[in-house]
Amino acid sequence: MDKTATAWINGFLGVLIFSGSLPATRVAVADFDPVFLTVARAALAGVLALGLLLIFREKRPERGDLLSLFIVSLGVVVGFPLLTALALRHVTSAHSIVFVGLLPLATAIFGVWRGGERPRLAFWLFSGLGSAFVAGFALAQGVTASPLGDALMLAAIVVCGLGYAEGARLSRKLGGWQVISWALVLSLPIMLALAAFTWPSSFTHVSEPAWLGLAYVSLFSMLIGFIFWYRGLALGGIAAVGQLQLLQPFFGLALAATLLHEAVSPWMLLVTIAVVACVAGARKFAR
Repeated sequence: MDKTATAWINGFLGVLIFSGSLPATRVAVADFDPVFLTVARAALAGVLALGLLLIFREKRPERGDLLSLFIVSLGVVVGFPLLTALALRHVTSAHSIVFVGLLPLATAIFGVWRGGERPRLAFWLFSGLGSAFVAGFALAQGVTASPLGDALMLAAIVVCGLGYAEGARLSRKLGGWQVISWALVLSLPIMLALAAFTWPSSFTHVSEPAWLGLAYVSLFSMLIGFIFWYRGLALGGIAAVGQLQLLQPFFGLALAATLLHEAVSPWMLLVTIAVVACVAGARKFAR
């Protein structure tokens, strides 16, 4: 299998895993405090990441890599999980889709700034059109207005785009799973301390779905998804492979239809086809 195909397959698997993050977070914050949920998921994933690094005897990052790892931690270990958990206390999952549709653009912009990539003008046109399709579809579904929730989601998209781009850049040197693992381990002492500080007085009120939501965001959203995602971005280019995120809202809706028995309209299928076309166009002009 050639490098390009490997990149897009890894990127696709990463997006597929991330598609369950917001629904799982929405379920979890129903019973968990958003701050505790954020630090608990990072602490659990950090312990697993530490085990992986020890088992495979990975070489420690160089001193010059620490700033990049700090940026990754700030963006995807702390920033995005915390901001989305807080936002989902004010807005619905459907509403958050509007902002997830902007994530490919944010990733591409930071890819230009931090990764040194220079996509052609046609790439930006296809990327913008795909984002517009996603945002338009989400708005057409009907959303609730919350200025605070909107502001939190917008901030989440910005820090996540930065974390994606920075992690992909560093993955070219350290490897995809190593980057997210070291970022988790770097933040682990603080996450463990905060988890102890925010520890609930009782867990009797926590439902089984909330526990499953915590397990999903800890294992899949925080660790396994990034193993595929960072490898895809590093091999195929941050701007190009990042456009696969345009499909994430539709995967999320498909999960909702499967698990929650929500109807999938013909419009969803039509818009999905349009988004796939935009992804293909953006890929062609990414370099």
